[in-house]
Amino acid sequence: MIAITIEDRKGERQDIEIPEGIGLSLMEVMKASEYPILATCGGMALCATCHVEVLDGGEHLPHISDAELDILDTLPDAGSNSRLACQLRVDESMQHTVFRIRGEEG
Repeated sequence: MIAITIEDRKGERQDIEIPEGIGLSLMEVMKASEYPILATCGGMALCATCHVEVLDGGEHLPHISDAELDILDTLPDAGSNSRLACQLRVDESMQHTVFRIRGEEG
């Protein structure tokens, strides 16, 4: 199991365990866990409504793509630890990573 932590918009944290090899994005896992994120574009890296901030463990995540950077550059509140949850595939690199939801509420 891959253990991650999600911090919601109120600052409340919840640990989530995800089966290895699930083949889903962080956005899909968050929606399945009933977090209120819009994810308007369905994972195409076009809308940034699944914006998350990596609070801990980001150094182990895959490098950010140019397409993801382009969308994050349009956000006034994006920082150096910002990522799009739709572009992060759940795998062992996420073990013990802490994410804060920043995108629009669904």
